[in-house]
Amino acid sequence: MPKQILIISTLDTKGEETFYLKEKIESLGFPAILMDLSMRAHVSHPAEITNAQVAEAGGSSIEDIGQSRERSRITKIMTSGASKLATRYHAEGTIDGVIAMGGSTGTLMASEVMRSLPFGVPKVVISSTAALPGLSTRYIGTGDIVLFHSVIEISGISNLLKNVMDRAAHAITGMVHETVTPLVAGEGKAIALTMLGPCESCASSVRQALEQAGYQVIGFSAAGIGDRAMEQMIAEGFFQGVIDLAPGGVGEHLFGFMRDAGPFRLENAGRMGIPMLVSTCSVNHMTPSKSKYQAEYHQRRKYDLDKFS
Repeated sequence: MPKQILIISTLDTKGEETFYLKEKIESLGFPAILMDLSMRAHVSHPAEITNAQVAEAGGSSIEDIGQSRERSRITKIMTSGASKLATRYHAEGTIDGVIAMGGSTGTLMASEVMRSLPFGVPKVVISSTAALPGLSTRYIGTGDIVLFHSVIEISGISNLLKNVMDRAAHAITGMVHETVTPLVAGEGKAIALTMLGPCESCASSVRQALEQAGYQVIGFSAAGIGDRAMEQMIAEGFFQGVIDLAPGGVGEHLFGFMRDAGPFRLENAGRMGIPMLVSTCSVNHMTPSKSKYQAEYHQRRKYDLDKFS
């Protein structure tokens, strides 16, 4: 079967633009299927995966979604339904890559759907709000997502917007079509390694020794997002062992500091039954945000890491 690309959009507001993107992708030789995340019933633009199907997968109906004024609730329902469908279609081999377009809400929803898919599945988001402060980190999170800043608003077909969508279409089809390095590292040969500035020398020595012994070592910056991603990938079976030099994200989570690595840190290696070594790099460091800074913190020694002058 030819490789298929899933397009995620809100067809009630971006139907014309989405169908241009679909036609462009298909002109490059790749079948494309549309998933509609519109939160109201409409008939102007048909999709292979309708918003009614998405709402049903999320445990509701498009009629209930359309009548509700609880935007946060219905957004979660539609995002949950879309994630379930995308995960199922990928597991069945129906989709090989995913591309989306939107403003802030559309990008938040589509990127969450993308993060439900495994590492290595090509993912591109065309977003008019990619550069807004704080949003890019929410869009990408722990996902291997290409965030394509449209610069101009996705509103009406123009040559400038066509140029943006053309480039994004070539990007997603190129990633789906071209041969890439397999994700498998070899039987028993992939080791996850957390690292951070204070223990960089140690991490480098560990990596080099393991590589000389024939292992592939995959490093993660233990600054909150990297170690969250590592935990997810451990659960997905990417690694056969873990060396956790910098587990400070556990304490950061308990205190709500900036290297918060989430509630499941240090858990998935045990669940998967793979060996794990844990050290103590930076467990006595804390990274409170300015809004949480207390007077007593000034009594502690301060380290500036990666400070630019």
